[in-house]
Amino acid sequence: MKVILNADIKSLGEEGDVKNVANGYYRNFLGPRRLAVPYNEVTVALFEARKAEIEARKEQKRRDSASLKEKLEALALEITVPAGKTGKLFGAVSAQTIVDLLAKHGFEIERKRIEIPGVAIKSVGNYHFTVRLYEAQTAEVKIAVHAQQEESAEKETKGRKPRSEQAQKDVQEAAQEEVVSESETPSE
Repeated sequence: MKVILNADIKSLGEEGDVKNVANGYYRNFLGPRRLAVPYNEVTVALFEARKAEIEARKEQKRRDSASLKEKLEALALEITVPAGKTGKLFGAVSAQTIVDLLAKHGFEIERKRIEIPGVAIKSVGNYHFTVRLYEAQTAEVKIAVHAQQEESAEKETKGRKPRSEQAQKDVQEAAQEEVVSESETPSE
């Protein structure tokens, strides 16, 4: 069945595109949600009248994605993640991690648009990932993955006694208090 899209649909096309779809797909999904209309003389005339408006929106999307591409490619992201001595991460830097990092820099990008080579980053180093923008435009973004410093963890515990020594000290103090309290009470 030939239809004209009434809205942008990621898996199918953009507003104003003419597409061939299965009858059931139109009848059960596109039609009831008013995402497409059947291709006929009336709808073609309607979309011809709106053609300039649709093209203006598409051109605006192209300009926005071009400026976003420039901003993203100029950006150099850095992230510090816990890692072992060999440089292997104790987790992974996934697309969701990158979305959160980009949000801190003021970019709202969907997780589905980020493509990391090998699905996730699993070791320390310099990498790049691709962000799919409008139509065929993509942005190549650099990210540096650093290991979390082990020295900071050592500094935190340096001033404190290890938990087992502290527990031993508490037990000894409790025993001393018990002995003192027993000696102060008169025995009969």
